[in-house]
Amino acid sequence: MTKKAEKGSQPKKRSAKTSRKRSPSKRGKSSAAAKKARPIKRYLLSTLFKLSLVMVVAIAGYGVYLDSQIKTKFEGERWELPAQIYARPLRLAAGAPVSHGELLQELELLGYRRVAKVVTPGEYAASEYAVQIYARPMRDGHRTDPARRLMVRYTGKRISVLEQNGQAVNQAYLEPYLIDRMQSGLGEDRVLVDLERVPQMLIEALLLVEDRDFYHHYGVSPVSIARALVANIKAGRTVQGGSTLTQQLVKNFFLTRERSIIRKLREAYMALIIDARYGKDEILEAYLNEIYLGQNYATAVHGFGLASQFYFGRPLAELNVAQLASLVAMIKGPSYYDPWRHPERLLERRDLVLRLLLEHDFLETEEYKLAVNQPTKVLPRSEAAMAKKPALTTLLRRELSQLAPQLVAKNGLKIYTTLDPLAQKAAEKAAVATLPTLEKRHNISKLQTAIVVTDAATGGVRALVGDRRPGYAGFNRAMDARRPIGSLIKPVVYLAALTDSKKYSLATVLADRPVSMVNQQGKRWQPQNYDHKFRGNVSLMDALVMSLNVPTVNLGMSLGLDKVSLQMENLGVESPQRFYPSSLLGSVSMTPLEVAQLYSSLSAEGSYQPLHLIRSVLSSDDEVLAELSPGRIQRADRKATYLLNYALHDVTVRGTAKSLGKRFPSYALAGKTGTSNDNRDSWYAGFDARDVVTVWIGRDDNAVIGLTGSSGALNLYADYLKRRSAVSLEMTPPAGVQLTYFDTASGTAVGEHCEDVTQVPAITSALPSNRGCQPNKEKSWWTRMFGR
Repeated sequence: MTKKAEKGSQPKKRSAKTSRKRSPSKRGKSSAAAKKARPIKRYLLSTLFKLSLVMVVAIAGYGVYLDSQIKTKFEGERWELPAQIYARPLRLAAGAPVSHGELLQELELLGYRRVAKVVTPGEYAASEYAVQIYARPMRDGHRTDPARRLMVRYTGKRISVLEQNGQAVNQAYLEPYLIDRMQSGLGEDRVLVDLERVPQMLIEALLLVEDRDFYHHYGVSPVSIARALVANIKAGRTVQGGSTLTQQLVKNFFLTRERSIIRKLREAYMALIIDARYGKDEILEAYLNEIYLGQNYATAVHGFGLASQFYFGRPLAELNVAQLASLVAMIKGPSYYDPWRHPERLLERRDLVLRLLLEHDFLETEEYKLAVNQPTKVLPRSEAAMAKKPALTTLLRRELSQLAPQLVAKNGLKIYTTLDPLAQKAAEKAAVATLPTLEKRHNISKLQTAIVVTDAATGGVRALVGDRRPGYAGFNRAMDARRPIGSLIKPVVYLAALTDSKKYSLATVLADRPVSMVNQQGKRWQPQNYDHKFRGNVSLMDALVMSLNVPTVNLGMSLGLDKVSLQMENLGVESPQRFYPSSLLGSVSMTPLEVAQLYSSLSAEGSYQPLHLIRSVLSSDDEVLAELSPGRIQRADRKATYLLNYALHDVTVRGTAKSLGKRFPSYALAGKTGTSNDNRDSWYAGFDARDVVTVWIGRDDNAVIGLTGSSGALNLYADYLKRRSAVSLEMTPPAGVQLTYFDTASGTAVGEHCEDVTQVPAITSALPSNRGCQPNKEKSWWTRMFGR
């Protein structure tokens, strides 16, 4: 074969651009790699799909969990509501002892606005002799009244004419004042409001400022978030939030204050769930009741209903545009915009809210000008913090646990009480003013006090003070300080005697001579009068009026200690008391509340009714859960009790409380001073036609204070009476009691023509039918005719 042929027989080389077939070995390797890569890819895709599926299931499951949490809390009792404690409703009636000044005080306390012309509920107009009131709708236990116009006309210090909606009526009531709120353990407080009763202007302002797209988004608003992001970038700081109202509700209602991405995502997720499950109006109403709007010391103020009362002292429906705008302005930062600490900040933001309302045509120009020129006027800080009354709350809890123990922990109770806010205010101010004056005048310190005021007619507790600092939640002396009552017990001794009308009268002669006896320890007891003098013989009435010790002991021992003890029990003192001779002078220890029970029965002419604070208890839905309507029981002879009260009136005229009569010469008052051994306790218990008041002054360490009942407690009572306005006792004798002449020396009933006589009321059935003069004591015809 030639070389050419050999050369021609060689295969031609392929250019690099032409495709080349892989060798069998290389093709095998490539195919194997491809086969190996395909399962890995499928595995990764499968794993990713499974992870995604797990994540979706997890998110959905978490959503179900969150949904159950939301449903449980949102559809159950959403909030632990405090119990609301209401005072008595002020009763207006022709002849009622409600002075013009007291009515104006009550209206001021209730937050009524004084205007020239009465147009809407919550307003009143007053002249010198008349008050026109547009009364708010009210509920008081079973009683419900709509809004109505009242005209109250005065003659002197009493109501002469009462009209309702232009018609004369026998009586009308003003709504009871909310005096306190017993908080839950969460330290939160709120007054729930219904959406339909919220002013529309508040809703418009709220949505403009906080969430303009509220009715259009699904719980989370990307548009709002973007808008806030742009605003914050431009400002270089956080000036606007992107949270919707729903998100804010979630944050306040379900979540903590923690700041993290996880919490923010959870907030958004829950907002979407809430928006899907509930209507916009229901969400908005929950927001209005949940939003945090300030701090009342340790208690958080939640919701617009409470904030309205807290800052302005009025219901939400009665606020003007400027006040509504102020509340909306505070949402951004209640502490930063605190109206007491930073009024200028609040004013600036309030005006921003008003400007938005104007720009969006919710306000006319004139309305805007009027609102923007109003100052940010809120209640004084001391009034805004609803004055706590710990002594009252202690009594209420104790009484509630006895009346209906199952209700103590119930949510949102409405408790209607007998408390009189004007009496409470007068008692608190009297305590705060009198004690420092006494300390300075007598060079003493660390005085404490307790005051109990009860209604003379019903036995309801009108006021209670347990500390010289009325708002201090410490030892409640009104209920728990058990101290010797001194001469406050003497009326019990004298009533026990007067009940035996055949033997005793106000003119009965008692021995005021030295007496001595040995007690159970073998020690000799020789009681002394306060002035260490003996008067020989004194009348029963003078012995009580002058608070003489020796005649009282002689009388009590002749009656028998058991009889005096029984009389005390009949008047309502239920705590066991062992009686000794010294008990007749007040070594018996009692609490001010027990003394108040004793004198409540005396003031009611022997009719006993247990002292009580609670009238009725309603649920948050206004269902009556408990009601107290105690009746009076005649425990002591009415005629004998009248004689006793006649003498107690004389105590304030010429006896140990005569300084009271000098301060109030136009009023018939009655009462008794009391002083314990060594002047450690100063007491006064007194009454007019309206109030029975018990006052104790002393020291917690039982140290000597050097004050008698006359120099101590009586001064506090006089201060109370000055602030409260006294109502004179009528002192009308019951049937069977009439003024009678008695021989001064013997205490025997005699005729009016006798000499050396005294005239006092007496029980006629016990008088002898033939009442002549004592020997040689008949007046001559000249004396009978000319009086001398």
